[in-house]
Amino acid sequence: MTLLIKNGTIVTVSESFQADIAVKDGVISAIGQNLDIKADKVVDASGKLVLPGAIDAHTHLAMPFGGTQSADGYLAGTRAAACGGVTTVFDYPMQRKGKGILETIRERKAMCDPEACVDYAFHCIITDLNDNTILDEFQAAVDEGITSFKCFLVYKKEGMMVDDGTLVKILLKAKEVGALTNIHAENPDLIDMNIEKFLKEGKTSAWYHYLSRPEFVEAEADKRAVHWAKSVDAPLYIVHMADKEGLEAAAEAKRQGHKIFIETCPQYLEFTSDVYKREDGRNFVCSPPMKGEESKEALWKAIQNGDIDTVATDHCPFQSYEKDWGKDDFTKIPNGCAGVENLYPYMLSAANEGKISFNRAVELCAANPAKIFGCESKGSLAVGKDGDIVIYDPDLDFTITTEAMHSDYDHTIWEGITVHGYPVQTFVRGRLVYDQGEFVGEPGYGNFIKRIPNQV
Repeated sequence: MTLLIKNGTIVTVSESFQADIAVKDGVISAIGQNLDIKADKVVDASGKLVLPGAIDAHTHLAMPFGGTQSADGYLAGTRAAACGGVTTVFDYPMQRKGKGILETIRERKAMCDPEACVDYAFHCIITDLNDNTILDEFQAAVDEGITSFKCFLVYKKEGMMVDDGTLVKILLKAKEVGALTNIHAENPDLIDMNIEKFLKEGKTSAWYHYLSRPEFVEAEADKRAVHWAKSVDAPLYIVHMADKEGLEAAAEAKRQGHKIFIETCPQYLEFTSDVYKREDGRNFVCSPPMKGEESKEALWKAIQNGDIDTVATDHCPFQSYEKDWGKDDFTKIPNGCAGVENLYPYMLSAANEGKISFNRAVELCAANPAKIFGCESKGSLAVGKDGDIVIYDPDLDFTITTEAMHSDYDHTIWEGITVHGYPVQTFVRGRLVYDQGEFVGEPGYGNFIKRIPNQV
């Protein structure tokens, strides 16, 4: 199968230029002016941008949480990804007490293989070292292409949190085998103290979800995680950064030469904590929550100056009736929001509006995730890379509605937001999976991405 995309403007991290691009047997085979190649499929991209497919490095598909499961399984989540220009998703299987890493990953892979519509990879959440036997599995996991592990510094009561000693053990072992430690940083003791106080006072609306875990609660844990990573000289990837103080500490460590990588999410760039005052504020409940305007502005500044490395979504939607469980008690609201289909359109719209360049959007959403997480064949448009390509119409405005999305949820926090410019076609390894608003791919087409050890 040969694909030829002609007359588009190719966008890379460093430049934008008009050229044709050819894909043969799933791999980019040529890039140049006026390519004279016979192809099975020819696409005219005149007036449009040709971009590398995005990588959403943070999703939770079919994830058990809060007495239910996230609304998008592997089929719906990867279908939505394709329709938003995301050609690779990272999911977070969770290792539990008594289970091994490879056992956990293989169970999830068996679920994902027949359903994945785009390519996929895994981070593995570590919740229990099982008397240190889990540490002995790190090398085997890396050999199998799992080169990143996640820790929670929160969710103590749910049995998901690791203490500081366990975190340092994981940092050291991950460093030894060439893996990267991902961290969800919030302080559980402060959160639990605040929750107890608010419930006693009868303060139970969604607003108190934010007040129970405000800026300084996240910032303390951010700084603690950075401190341990610096102290043992181990790389660290901070997921869903949302607060100014923690961001500044992590960015300063980066400037000092430490391998600290910072991810944020579109919801923290678009919304502030004021959403929790809304009548439907429970629909916006996620952890960490959206913060104040000062943090939002700091995140945008870090997007623009390069301090933030990646933008991902933490895609973990729940149905509205499940969010309603917490209508009168914020602690009962399942934590998570939708986003995988909105990631690339949102960041590219920011480029269209002049907040960042299109090159920077590609860096944040494609090139950097590929480099940081060892996806050798992904993240850029270059000969030899996978033919993961998005054709983007910068003149096509699009208003997000639940009905126009391709997930299984019944509401979205992005309802009614208009983005300027929108993907019109998505190709995964040269195969068309999204076309002019319609999913045209096939469940099971997605491949598992075996990643290489940390090189950055």
